[in-house]
Amino acid sequence: MTSRSSRLEALGAYLPPTVQTTAELVAQVSGTQEFDLERITGVAERRVHDPRPEAGEDSYGLALRAAEDCLGNSRYTAGELDVVISASITRFQDGERFAFEPSFARQLAGELGARKAIHFDVSNACAGMLTGVYLLDRLIRAGVARNGMVVSGEQATKVAQTAAAEITDSYDPQFASLSVGDSAAAVILDESVDAADRIHYVEMMTCSEYSHLCLGMPSDRTDGIALYTDNKQMHKRDRLRLWPSFHGDVLAKQGRTFAGEEFDYIVQHQVGTRFVEFVNRTGEEVFGTEMPQSLSVVERFGNTATTSHFLTLREHLKAGTARQGGKFLLVPAASGVVAGALSATISTMGV
Repeated sequence: MTSRSSRLEALGAYLPPTVQTTAELVAQVSGTQEFDLERITGVAERRVHDPRPEAGEDSYGLALRAAEDCLGNSRYTAGELDVVISASITRFQDGERFAFEPSFARQLAGELGARKAIHFDVSNACAGMLTGVYLLDRLIRAGVARNGMVVSGEQATKVAQTAAAEITDSYDPQFASLSVGDSAAAVILDESVDAADRIHYVEMMTCSEYSHLCLGMPSDRTDGIALYTDNKQMHKRDRLRLWPSFHGDVLAKQGRTFAGEEFDYIVQHQVGTRFVEFVNRTGEEVFGTEMPQSLSVVERFGNTATTSHFLTLREHLKAGTARQGGKFLLVPAASGVVAGALSATISTMGV
């Protein structure tokens, strides 16, 4: 029996046109402003959704625009898709309504015209899109699906609005919320027929003992939605070592090493510039080798939650600061705590 593999066939995104600088956000903070948010996070600006319902920039509307962009870059029409997976954390629709049913995937498949597609939502914090890719990769490898789309729209700056109204200092558990930005991304996978265009592996794990360190929920002080993060504990060395330790074990079972993978680029979760630097440095310590070129967009877009890896990939491929034909490593980092690795060579992906 011939083994199957998948590839990243097309990539799309949508960024709201409204830009908010870090200085503008800090000016909205009601408590003390005696901190340099841009220096701490590395985020200079982020995109912010238009709150008017007619603007169509709620979570669902953002996802729809990214899906349409992705299809415009693909050789497939919506009607040819076998699977549609939605991975949004934020689920705002029709303005301020937080929706669970019907599923975003069902609505997107219907509106796009993917009427034959299997459709379902996944929820795995900031690792949502990579979780969707993990599942779709397995469906393609198993011969259950020929292709499919993973899509997410994130109206994340709602937690920044709550944080600005409620935080008192930089040690406040909502402080990390000030680094988020709004965006949407979508990616289509199909079967790989060439090792030069292939997902080599995607593996993930959850360390649930740390799940209490980052929690999203209704605010306990106002009617806003809030994100509470224990930054000090989340960024401790043993937490940062979760990815390289897990990835190293995956490779060791196959008799391989990180250096032997010869990655050209690495994309960490876009939490902030310091986080990216710390995780890459920890990877160098654990693997005993230099990291590949690190790609980032957090300075311009902030932490865009589930979409961050694919938004980074798309921006660098379009700008030519990453090349088609390169070997990419995408490393999730999400509350849960989720870690893992996606290894792919990308040669012909439509962007």
